[in-house]
Amino acid sequence: MFDLVIRDATLLDGLGSPPRRGGVAVKDGRIVEIGRILGSSKETVIGDGLALMPGIIDNHTHYDAQLTWDPWASPSPALGVTTAIIGNCGFTIAPCRSGDRDLVMKNLTQVEGMSLAVLRAGVRWEFETVPQYLDMLERQGSALNVAVFAGHSAVRTYVMGGAATERAATQEEIISMRRIVVEAMHAGAVGFSTSTSPAHNGEGGKPMPSRLADDTELRALVGCLREAGRGVFMLTKGGHTQIGFLEELAAESQRPVVIAALLHSSTNPDAVFHDLQEIQEANKRGRKLVGAVSCCPLAMEFTLHSPYVFEGLESWQPALALKGDAFKAKLREKTFRDGLRAELARPAHFRLFNGEWQQVHVIQSGRVELEQRSLAELARAADKDPLELMLDIALEENLDTVFSALLLNSDEAAVGRMLKHPCSLVSLSDAGAHLTFFNDAGFGLHLLGHWVRSQGVLTLADAVWRLCGHPAQLFGIRERGALKVGHHADLLLFDPATVDRGPKRRVFDLPGGNPRLTTAPVGVHGVWVNGVRIAGRDGTFDKKKLPGRLLRDFVP
Repeated sequence: MFDLVIRDATLLDGLGSPPRRGGVAVKDGRIVEIGRILGSSKETVIGDGLALMPGIIDNHTHYDAQLTWDPWASPSPALGVTTAIIGNCGFTIAPCRSGDRDLVMKNLTQVEGMSLAVLRAGVRWEFETVPQYLDMLERQGSALNVAVFAGHSAVRTYVMGGAATERAATQEEIISMRRIVVEAMHAGAVGFSTSTSPAHNGEGGKPMPSRLADDTELRALVGCLREAGRGVFMLTKGGHTQIGFLEELAAESQRPVVIAALLHSSTNPDAVFHDLQEIQEANKRGRKLVGAVSCCPLAMEFTLHSPYVFEGLESWQPALALKGDAFKAKLREKTFRDGLRAELARPAHFRLFNGEWQQVHVIQSGRVELEQRSLAELARAADKDPLELMLDIALEENLDTVFSALLLNSDEAAVGRMLKHPCSLVSLSDAGAHLTFFNDAGFGLHLLGHWVRSQGVLTLADAVWRLCGHPAQLFGIRERGALKVGHHADLLLFDPATVDRGPKRRVFDLPGGNPRLTTAPVGVHGVWVNGVRIAGRDGTFDKKKLPGRLLRDFVP
């Protein structure tokens, strides 16, 4: 007798094959039959009119901290995600000495938009090293499968302490960092991650530790992957980091390189395609590089209490470390405002905000007549510069004004080209981070609903390949990402005619009753992890079940 049979569904195998009608039988957490299923089962689901695919592999998340208090990694399982890769950009919480915990949490508050109060109340510090962190996650269990990067900034802080944000490492310090990365790889890390992005700043506006690393340090640490014989190097790239250098690292390590975050800017529309072209040329020379792209427009809600949208600007740096009245005084300074305006007028290879004031709206204000109107429109009506207007409105309202900004990936024709590029990786959900700014944990459902059904940019088979088979292959995830006999039964049953992500809404379920943005699934009829149903048709999931596994064994 089978444990589960899903009958009469449209099967999408995750490998790009044409859809076909049939069923899937599951026993002991694995797929045992595909096609016409005979025999009885403990549970039977009729999939008439529905499609069955492998569970989504979310390859760019930041659940490192959240998993210690929320093993359900909400809301991802309800949104069809059955495997999450955490520790991207080098922003991990292990390794961490007890004396550095507050610094690590403050850095995450700044760089990933996490609440310090939530982190202090929620993180369970039952570890110091990466192996101990992996062991803790394994003991605790999780709703979905989890793979973990060894993160550069955490490793750097562990070895260098406060100097990690101030200077290059010595040779002795690099040797110590190498030992930690090698140890992490032997314990089961999926690879090594880092960031050189100028948008990534930590406590007090200081650069995140990885941004202080020179080429010698990066070569040494990425070289650990060659020593381990497996693993992926993941980097969030600053404009100064050249694709040619990353190709050298791929050649020296003989390992794949994931380059993030390739997002389209309407003010510099060719930059992302130039990067993808360079990546494609490197692949022609035998190097495995991919560009991490998003299928979602990057939109954020924010106040100037947490102005993440602007913090990557060089001209904003004098304000980063300031608090209270000193911060407000800086916002009033003419020279500060002039500097911002001048920088936004200059072209940039990549930055979050590019002066597109027509894409910035007032969402919540003490003056209701301002709400739901763009700053460009309001500035024209007031005969003022939009930057001046935004800062003046915020200062008048004690910085409590809520704005929304459509920052990047707003040109759908360009995003469609990126999604279809042979060297792109559908990625960048950032699930677990920026919880009060945006929530793209439902990126996979958005790909299926918007880009397949509504826009017709991708076929259903290709979209499922990009969400499942492609990341499984790239990251060496064994026996997942495909509907194949013998594979683990990570499954998503959905209605192709309605599948999508719902509207975002604010909930107050973080530690201490703090808020976050979330979204509900649309058209999802069931999600299974290792053969266990964790989410149903209504988007809720069973918190009594933690069938996920910590993934440690990857394909070389």
